[in-house]
Amino acid sequence: MIFYRIYQFLIMLPVLLTATILAAVVTAIGSILFGGRWWGYWPARLWAKLFCIMSFVRVTVNGRENISKGTSYVFVANHQGAYDIFSVYGYLGHNFKWMMKKSLEHIPLVGYSCRKAGHIFVDNHSPAAIRRTMQDAERQLAGGMSVVVFPEGSRTLDGRVHAFRRGAFTLAVEFGLPVVPLTIDGAYKVMPRTALLPRPGHIVLTIHKPITAPASGHDLKSLMDDSRDAIISSLPAENR
Repeated sequence: MIFYRIYQFLIMLPVLLTATILAAVVTAIGSILFGGRWWGYWPARLWAKLFCIMSFVRVTVNGRENISKGTSYVFVANHQGAYDIFSVYGYLGHNFKWMMKKSLEHIPLVGYSCRKAGHIFVDNHSPAAIRRTMQDAERQLAGGMSVVVFPEGSRTLDGRVHAFRRGAFTLAVEFGLPVVPLTIDGAYKVMPRTALLPRPGHIVLTIHKPITAPASGHDLKSLMDDSRDAIISSLPAENR
């Protein structure tokens, strides 16, 4: 383990810091000049894969046949740790925008890059701010884009799945979009919320079948319950 820590400080962290700055700059400039549909996804996808590779984190994806290119989905995933972002970004294989906390917009350079790329910052401070968030989401979804949300809101402290917030599901109800539950298993062991550095590991990303809206539209409570049931179905008992 001591050799791995030396590797992290002398090689991995400097390379990943440089890659983060480069990816943010390329994403911002590309999105400003050419739009965020391509430039807001592909540079960051490569960046996320690099994080996993250099951290010796292997990602296995199950169920990719359940989703179709060109279809808009609301993806909802459990939030085990920081490597949830890298596993979804790098290995989902479907273009999307994140719905993320408004506070993340203030991360130097990265926040600006995310804004230019078209990611959606969720602001719940007032009814007017909520309306703006929904309008931002509507603009993205109208163009055939998908969104990814962690409905727990923050990373788990104990590895278990906690209560879901309504926001992502309200979005799916309003626009009649299919919801695709994503199960992330293994990211808690790689880098839990309390850790400063990752450990080598194996993350399994399971893409469940879409929950499509019936003719009468989604029922919010059932949609939330069905999504949570699907997510926990692919987790070991200690993480449910």
